[in-house]
Amino acid sequence: MKILTTVAEWNDYRGSLVQGNRIRALGFVPTMGALHAGHRSLLRQSQQENSCTVASIFVNPTQFNQAVDLATYPRPAEQDLAMLRQQGVDAVFTPGYPDLYPDDYRYRVSESGISQRFCGAHRPGHFEGVLTVVMKLLNIVRPDRAYFGEKDYQQLHLIRGLIAAFFLPVEIRSCPVVRETDGLAMSSRNRRLDAQQRRQAARLYRALKNGSSPRQVRDELEQAGFAVDYVEDFDGRRLAAASLGSTRLIDNVPLG
Repeated sequence: MKILTTVAEWNDYRGSLVQGNRIRALGFVPTMGALHAGHRSLLRQSQQENSCTVASIFVNPTQFNQAVDLATYPRPAEQDLAMLRQQGVDAVFTPGYPDLYPDDYRYRVSESGISQRFCGAHRPGHFEGVLTVVMKLLNIVRPDRAYFGEKDYQQLHLIRGLIAAFFLPVEIRSCPVVRETDGLAMSSRNRRLDAQQRRQAARLYRALKNGSSPRQVRDELEQAGFAVDYVEDFDGRRLAAASLGSTRLIDNVPLG
C-alpha cells in the first residue's frame, strides 16, 4: 500500500498507474480516519467495482464549528493504516492542511438551501467545510467513483447536488448504514460514549424505526435522556440528531 502525503506525490502515483495501464477504474473512499466496519464496507464495495481503490485520511478542520470537537476528534493513525493494509487498499492519501488549503480557506463552496436545515441549522458553516474539502479531494484524486455512507444522509444528498451543479466527472456511490448488534449506527464518535451512554445510544435507532411520527420520536428520545436537535422527514427518510453528554449522534431510516 502506497502512503502519499502531498498533492505532488499523489499526482506522480496516479500518473504511474495511467502510464503502466494498471488503472481501468479508480474508486475513492474519503475519510477522517478513526476507521471502523462502516468504512470497511465502503472499501469493499469500491474494490468490487474498480481496479484500483484509494482512501484518504484527513481530519478537515473547516467542518468543525466547535474547537473542542476538533481537538478531541480521535486520530488513531497507526490503527487506521493497519486496517487499510489488511483490507488491501492500493493507496492512502494523507495530506496536511497546507496541502489542501493553500488559500487558508479564503475560497469555499456553499449551498443556500438544504445545507441550512437539519444538521446545518445546528452547526453553522459545517456543510460549507464539507463541500469545500470534498470538491478539493475529488479534483485532486480524479476518481471514477467515490463512496459515501448513507448514515450521513444530508451530507450524501448535498454531495450529489455538488456533483450535478459543477458537472464533476465522478459517480457517487452510496452504501447502507452499518450498525452494531444493538442497532447503533457505527460512527467514529461512538468511542466517546461512556458505558451508560453507550447502552442508551441504541435507543436512537429503535425510536426512529418504531416511532409513528417525528414528534413521537422526539418525545421518546427526550424521555430517554437525549438532547434532541431535530427529528424530521426528508427525501424518503426520517433523520435525527441527538446528543448524550457531549457526544452528538446522527442517524436515519427509510420511511415506510
